[in-house]
Amino acid sequence: MSGAFETGRTDAGSFAGELIAEMALPVPRERLLEEFTLWPRGLFPGALELVKQIPPRYTRATLSNSNALHWPRLMKELQLAEAFDQHFASHLIGKIKPDEEAFHHVMHSLRCAAEEILFLDDNKLNVEAAARVGMKAIRVQGVAATERALREAGVI
Repeated sequence: MSGAFETGRTDAGSFAGELIAEMALPVPRERLLEEFTLWPRGLFPGALELVKQIPPRYTRATLSNSNALHWPRLMKELQLAEAFDQHFASHLIGKIKPDEEAFHHVMHSLRCAAEEILFLDDNKLNVEAAARVGMKAIRVQGVAATERALREAGVI
């Protein structure tokens, strides 16, 4: 499994079939897809409220490794669509973190220089990649650490 589903290069049925075969799962494809769709369980408590504290002079954007099954839930049910100004989902842009191409795509789309972007992520590889392209990149885990990073950066 090479990330083809997360970069939009394969459909959900093919992804499920490959996953079942690779892991020798004793489950029908339809059942796996039903369960997989529900994997995003929710946001950390207080996450949306923290995002709403970011002043409107900043562009709030997501760069997410996602897929066609999770994305609708993230946008609607978990309310990320309205909390952010821009969204860069791997399955829609065809680029995935930590590949530097994903970060360059965001900079080009936002018409920003790398140093104008504060990138927060919980994955060390993603943070290192963002820093390599020149973004101010900080590894955060949880809402409290994210709030600290935003305060220290003078954003909130």
